[in-house]
Amino acid sequence: MHISKAFRSYLDLIVGSILLTLGIYLFVTPVHITFGGVIVLSQIITHFLKGVFPFSEKVDLTGLINFAINIPLFVFGLKILNWKFCFKTILSLIIQAVLLSILPPLKSPIVDDMMLNCIFGAMICGTGVGLALRSSGSCGGIDIACMCLVKKHPDFKAGQLSIYINAVLFAFCLFLFDLKTTLYSIVFVAILYTVSDRFHDQNINVAFLIITENEDVKKAIMEKTGRGVTHWQGKGAYTEHDKDILFCACNKYEISELRNIVETIDPHAFITLV
Repeated sequence: MHISKAFRSYLDLIVGSILLTLGIYLFVTPVHITFGGVIVLSQIITHFLKGVFPFSEKVDLTGLINFAINIPLFVFGLKILNWKFCFKTILSLIIQAVLLSILPPLKSPIVDDMMLNCIFGAMICGTGVGLALRSSGSCGGIDIACMCLVKKHPDFKAGQLSIYINAVLFAFCLFLFDLKTTLYSIVFVAILYTVSDRFHDQNINVAFLIITENEDVKKAIMEKTGRGVTHWQGKGAYTEHDKDILFCACNKYEISELRNIVETIDPHAFITLV
């Protein structure tokens, strides 16, 4: 059962990374929609490099620049987050960098309508980001910084960092691109986040209610996640067996990790999100 879940987790990550890349390649880059976060920063740098280095016209450097910017974020995250999240994130970044580098730049958009590019690009990219988050990994960029801040400061609102950074980048894009493109980019990002939220819990803080007969579960949760656990004694109405009832609050990025911890120690534990 654990092998099957691990396989599905990595499948979600790989498919999500490929979908994100295809969304950027087919719909975002050809019409100069700004993606937001680290990717839009990569797009801005690529835009300037094309005016300096002629060879960059033949190769899309967005993937390589995105990978390079994510390296310090990854190193920072490695000190705070669990290694599985970091490994999955670096795997996603490698997939994005390779695909964006080997795919030939499109000479023209596959569809001319800007709104269609926004909608379909956001749907594909949002699905990719959502699948990566569901796998207990991420597609890199701002998600790494959010994860670190949430881990260090549980009351921190992860969405705030994304909003602040994107506001600055979109303001900069007003000078680099035209107003119409920037407004379409804001629409694109809004749809992307809406779609990605469908694949994982939308609330930053969620609560786990766990019923188990194994006393090691609460210790493992506290040791491996750093989260506090409230527990009390219960009794099964049918079996009359003593049970531990555990209550634990966590953020949405930790849901899969916490569930795996519980199921590894007690596969028969009852888990529900409150």
